Amino acid sequence: MHTTPADAPPIRVLIADDQALIRRGMSLIISAEADIEVVGQAADGAEAVALALALQPDVVLMDLHMPVKGGVVATREITTQLPGTRVMVLTTFDTDVMVFDAVRAGAQAYLLKDTSETEVIETIRAVHRGESRLTPQIAAKVMDQFRLLANQMPDARPPADEAAAESNPVPDPQHAKRQALLTDKETRVLALIAEGMSNKQIAATVFLAEGTVKNYVSRIMEKLHANTRTELAIMTLRNRQD
Repeated sequence: MHTTPADAPPIRVLIADDQALIRRGMSLIISAEADIEVVGQAADGAEAVALALALQPDVVLMDLHMPVKGGVVATREITTQLPGTRVMVLTTFDTDVMVFDAVRAGAQAYLLKDTSETEVIETIRAVHRGESRLTPQIAAKVMDQFRLLANQMPDARPPADEAAAESNPVPDPQHAKRQALLTDKETRVLALIAEGMSNKQIAATVFLAEGTVKNYVSRIMEKLHANTRTELAIMTLRNRQD
């Protein structure tokens, strides 16, 4: 059973979905939780952005296929303009391109609509804590798509080295320079993030308090110029490519 401090404010959630039945259903499910409240509902991407700016919710539950403005574009605008608001994708679409685009747009979590109610609720709480969540099949798609793009990216070395670069892709030199600024402990935490571990799991692995791990993660994200844990993971994966 989930417990939360009695004086903690509820997690404020905005639901964005073009199907009224989905919006009402999710609102009923979420509102049944004592620590979460629904502050608004949007029927399209443009309305989602407008309501997010007006209400500044903690979490936005975002569908991807919506009229007027799609969920990926809406996600990018919300995460850019409201750094404190987390976007959690809940959709029926799991095509490689849409998954990758949503993650790159700043989505903290990506779930499919056949996910259990319990997982949706727990993901809202996790995203609010600053964690990233991907279902296993979605995580695999993100990693596969990133590998594909990483192998296709041109190398950043001088033109004379272009032929060798095409046959031997190398890590992003700027990222490599930034990663060199990490301490040994931060490097270890980063490797565990790339393995998909939560803060709690990392804390148990490296024998640190969970709050300390959270501070490490924040510093790593700042040093590597990453917006989400998922972006940290794919950055690390890219720099393991040979």
